[in-house]
Amino acid sequence: MKVLIACEFSGVVRRAFEARGHVAFSCDLLPAEDGSKRHLVGDVLGFITLGWDLMIAFPPCTHLAVSGAKHFAEKRRDGRQTAALLFVKQLLNAPIPRIALENPVSIISTRIRKPDQIIQPWQFGHGETKATCLWLKNLPRLTPTDIVTGREARIHRMPPSKNRARERSRTYPGVAAAMAHQWG
Repeated sequence: MKVLIACEFSGVVRRAFEARGHVAFSCDLLPAEDGSKRHLVGDVLGFITLGWDLMIAFPPCTHLAVSGAKHFAEKRRDGRQTAALLFVKQLLNAPIPRIALENPVSIISTRIRKPDQIIQPWQFGHGETKATCLWLKNLPRLTPTDIVTGREARIHRMPPSKNRARERSRTYPGVAAAMAHQWG
């Protein structure tokens, strides 16, 4: 299967699909963190018509996540939130038969549509909490693979740093493996 992992620089999800024998490419404005040759640098909208069977998209949540709601009025006024929502719509409407779009709890739920599923890292082998919404097109809901008891909000409590946004956006390997196994 030919898989596009949109808005991913880390390669975590791409590698999970490659490990299962799929032709997978990540795409981001940033270069691949792991130096992979299977990474497209640029606007993903320029690559979505290349005959993919599946796209898993991780659009930036900076202007969408409810954790930043105190800035919403400003972001609406200056157009950042409108542009972010348009990007999400373009990804969800891409000419690809199967699509999953991932984002935290956000205004996508009220401005576009409710998510099909909300998952947590602790359902996939990681002892952490981080509510993650999935909007699905022609894909089943993910089934938990390894429920962990001791849970903490490590991502939520992460201190400010220059790499904080990058680290918070990273997909957990257990979630990536479940995506590759169940959707691949």
